[in-house]
Amino acid sequence: MRFVVTGAAGFLGSHLVERLLADGHEVVGVDNLLTGRWENLAPVWRNPRFTFVEHDVTRPLVVEGRVDGVLHFASPASPADYLALPIQTLKVGSLGTHNALGLARAKRARFLLASTSEVYGDPEVHPQPETYWGHVNPVGPRGVYDEAKRFAEAMTMAYHRAHGLETRIARIFNTYGPRMRPDDGRVVSNFLVQALRGQPLTVHGDGTQTRSFCYVDDLIEGVVRLFHSDYVGPVNLGNPEECRILELAELVQEVTGARVPLEHRPLPEDDPKVRRPDISLARRVLGWSPRVPLREGLARTADYFRSILHEITEEADGRSGRR
Repeated sequence: MRFVVTGAAGFLGSHLVERLLADGHEVVGVDNLLTGRWENLAPVWRNPRFTFVEHDVTRPLVVEGRVDGVLHFASPASPADYLALPIQTLKVGSLGTHNALGLARAKRARFLLASTSEVYGDPEVHPQPETYWGHVNPVGPRGVYDEAKRFAEAMTMAYHRAHGLETRIARIFNTYGPRMRPDDGRVVSNFLVQALRGQPLTVHGDGTQTRSFCYVDDLIEGVVRLFHSDYVGPVNLGNPEECRILELAELVQEVTGARVPLEHRPLPEDDPKVRRPDISLARRVLGWSPRVPLREGLARTADYFRSILHEITEEADGRSGRR
């Protein structure tokens, strides 16, 4: 098959590109490199079945030749990014989704939207099933991401109903792993980088709020299964094992061997107090559930951050003339 992946140079997009190529497909990767990075695609640059197009999907997207699938992953995704880039986040969720859907319709291709657990907002139902409509503050600072994805889901379903387009929606919960940016502001990357640098771990609030962390390889497996499935509506993809932020901090200290203190800071506005997916639907229609334990996934991710922090230090030393 021949796929178009938007957001191809991002954390999730680059892993998806690599997986599709490993499965023998052709991939056209599209990214404007606003939050994506060239180095994320280093493993696939020399693959003859991969083509990269630097393009902002908020402008019309034209791809020559056959296209069998469009997987729309373009968007700032970490709080640090979408709070710094609110207008761009809203535009890629609206105009970008419209353009990606338009390409899929023109090519008669199947479309998959990378949505998010953020559509549930600060949930009043726990764990969150796909039938829950959410509890979102549309005018709060996080609303730019939450509402962009909610609109993207509505647009996707409108194309399915009005044009008969084959569509899939993945509601992705907290995911972590190699290729996260050290400065992306997510709690896993924050904790690991701080621990490896011997800095205090910054815990927002009292640390009793919960998240559910899914290793990236597991998540991508779920996305691929969803794309090839016959299920049209939203499907939660995430780890159903809930973890308090304080528990995550302890695990990070263990896997890195860092004896660093915790530093508490105020909880950001509209920060969800709990977050855990009900993946009953994914288990039933995809035969999918995560396999990588949190401790093992954190150890793998810590190894990745060790390597890139070493490279960053060497580059800084080189620029300063130190040896």
